[in-house]
Amino acid sequence: MTEQNPNTEEEKVETQEAHAAEAVAETESAEAEAAPEPAIEDLQARIEELEGQLKDEQLRGLANEQNLRRRHQEEIAATHKFAGQKFAAEMLPVKDYLEMALLDQSGNFEALKMGVQMTLNELQKAFDATQIKEINPAVGDKLDPHQHQAVQTVVSEQEPNTIVNVMKKGYSLSERVLRPAMVVVAKKED
Repeated sequence: MTEQNPNTEEEKVETQEAHAAEAVAETESAEAEAAPEPAIEDLQARIEELEGQLKDEQLRGLANEQNLRRRHQEEIAATHKFAGQKFAAEMLPVKDYLEMALLDQSGNFEALKMGVQMTLNELQKAFDATQIKEINPAVGDKLDPHQHQAVQTVVSEQEPNTIVNVMKKGYSLSERVLRPAMVVVAKKED
């Protein structure tokens, strides 16, 4: 049997440890070199996926906005198209009464007068239902340029710029003037 030198045994252990450390370092180095490439590829794939989702959501948002805009335009068009529907429906009985009056061949003036009165009553109902109101100023009222149109001035004992006579009634729809009342206005003597 040969005796082993303690220094040699120690050197062998140190050498083995050094080789093991080198092997671990090489393995870690190889893993480190190989790991970034798949990680970058994974990140790029994830970025592309998220960009695709973002683009999809943007397209959906734009489509939704376009649909809302289109529906809104359709509603506005329908509102304009059928705005006069209520008034037109209210006017149908008035037309019916006028046609019946024209067909009357009886020559009875009182019956014709009564038919015209009924027609006027129906017209007034239609005006009330659609918020059409008369502008009929009284004699002596101040001239209101927003509701009255002075078509003539006359010398009068009344205060200047007051109404002397109403030539034609005016009308308003929901407080908006459709036609101003046409009036004669007082002025001072020259």
